[in-house]
Amino acid sequence: MTETPPNQTETVVSGWAGLDPSGKVTPFIFQRRENGPEDVTIKILYCGMCHSDLHYLKNDWGITVYPVVPGHEITGEITKVGKSVSRFKVGDRVGVGCLAASCMECEFCKDSEENYCDQVQFTYNGVYFDGSTTYGGYSDLIVSHQRYVVRIPDNLPLDAAAPLLCAGITVYSPMKQNDMLRPGKKLGVVGLGGLGHVAVKFGKAFGLHVTVISTSPSKEEEAKQRLGADDFLVSKDPKQMKARTRSLDFIIDTVSAHHSLGPILNLLKVNGTLVLVGAPDKPVELPAFPLIFGKQTVKGSMIGGMRETQEMMDLCGKHNITCDIELVSTKNINDALDRLARNDVRYRFVIDIAGSGGGVPKL
Repeated sequence: MTETPPNQTETVVSGWAGLDPSGKVTPFIFQRRENGPEDVTIKILYCGMCHSDLHYLKNDWGITVYPVVPGHEITGEITKVGKSVSRFKVGDRVGVGCLAASCMECEFCKDSEENYCDQVQFTYNGVYFDGSTTYGGYSDLIVSHQRYVVRIPDNLPLDAAAPLLCAGITVYSPMKQNDMLRPGKKLGVVGLGGLGHVAVKFGKAFGLHVTVISTSPSKEEEAKQRLGADDFLVSKDPKQMKARTRSLDFIIDTVSAHHSLGPILNLLKVNGTLVLVGAPDKPVELPAFPLIFGKQTVKGSMIGGMRETQEMMDLCGKHNITCDIELVSTKNINDALDRLARNDVRYRFVIDIAGSGGGVPKL
């Protein structure tokens, strides 16, 4: 499918788009704006597949504008820079996450919390400054304002680094904001998927005692042996949960399915904090008594600002933190989406956009 013919200020791009709520993508030719003074053009090499992509493709949240080209975990190489670009040069290894634009003038933008700007526009399913639709990383090229681009450390492979641009910053930001980057504290991670496995890696890198909380007993071995978690709790086992009452300083809840927070809150110490980073399509159950009797806090967090994202990426380079991925060829994107819907992935699919092969077996 092709949109309107390109004009002289647009670049023709090949990608994969959802055209309806079926959850499938199809080859799609579209136009991106020409590289502006503050822009960089990036040849996309890899793009992670976030669960949000599936929600947008299926219009689960009722906000999708079709055609939609998903993808906000993008890595590649710069092929062109605008005349006012000072931070990057042609050939740089870079990434683009969830953010495409913000007002740049509000209190949040001035503090590099662009993700909370009330005019924020996302990498796909958004509207750019010039009125054009934003299309994501399931494509071979993207044009981005330099403010929303991060440098990828040379020691990190671009395929396994891609999901850090969403999954990584989503768990890093609340850990930093809640003083959970210091050794000795006790971290709980609810859910062991794309977000959860990165949270475990961050926790261990910063010297925390990490407990994984899951509904699946079968994940205990991988949590402890593969990822290095210190403890594992089956959330459906009342005896296990009761035995760890008031044992954790901080909990990151990464689960996107409907669930009750009551049993999880009981694991927090007095003054403990639970942060929600998953996005269930129905309201979670939040009982009042654990909050009242435990002086506890429940809050949410959404990705992170650009300064924080670069900081996170640099720390990943320092500690050699990447995501555990399965590489997907472009012809098998729909197969991967089907598996993603069943949570059948360890732990993140990444599309090999350029067909370079990467360093892992490919679906």
